[in-house]
Amino acid sequence: METRTDPRANGAKPLVELKDIRIAFGGVQAVDGVSLDLYPGEVVGLLGHNGAGKSTLIKILSGAYKADSGEIRIEGEKATINSPRDARRYNIETIYQTLALADNLDAASNLFLGREIVTKLGFVDDAKQEAETRKIMARLNPNFRKLSEPVSALSGGQRQSVAIARAVYFNARILIMDEPTAALGVHETAMVADLIKELKAQGLGIFLISHDTREMMDLCDRVSVMKNGQLVGTERVEDVTEDDILSMIIMGKNPKRDAA
Repeated sequence: METRTDPRANGAKPLVELKDIRIAFGGVQAVDGVSLDLYPGEVVGLLGHNGAGKSTLIKILSGAYKADSGEIRIEGEKATINSPRDARRYNIETIYQTLALADNLDAASNLFLGREIVTKLGFVDDAKQEAETRKIMARLNPNFRKLSEPVSALSGGQRQSVAIARAVYFNARILIMDEPTAALGVHETAMVADLIKELKAQGLGIFLISHDTREMMDLCDRVSVMKNGQLVGTERVEDVTEDDILSMIIMGKNPKRDAA
């Protein structure tokens, strides 16, 4: 396994701090006092069974849900996030498993959907949008060539490239990725993994939700496991084995902490 630099050891300040976050639905505590942080150039994986609370926690950060209590800090400042628009104001972008792409539109039209570049006369500037799309794609995925085809004709990995490019173009500093490689083949999964590593190298902080423990061990710097709405633990991937992570997911126990 490759050696990973710990940004916390270099005195870096966290991009995100989630402190004692709680939310309940119908009397059921979906997230119960969870605290997490994320640093620049770091990938933190969130794991847990369905219903563990990981997606709910991330939806609080992305503005889809409002926490009942707790605190969110972005780059050290207390943040108020009540909607996805609020989240974008803090340079938080979310890429859901469904990708939210318009299948009938090409890459450029999807990249600027709802945030179109317009001419002085108020018309969509297609040439400018295509030029900007070429620039961002050259930075993220130089092999991407299908700019004029509808995204319905693209492979799963290429569609992920479009969704990621949209987030990065609009100055995302914090990226939330929900099951980005689900239902992708081996080649497409490798393409998305390369994109994640490139974004990390560019200094973005990434929360990665996945059920694939091997993928987490490869891509993440730290992993956080949730069970029944609570945080089982957060560990650096260099300090745990895949079996340790599986134990945290299934048993709800942290072998490193609970062994003492």
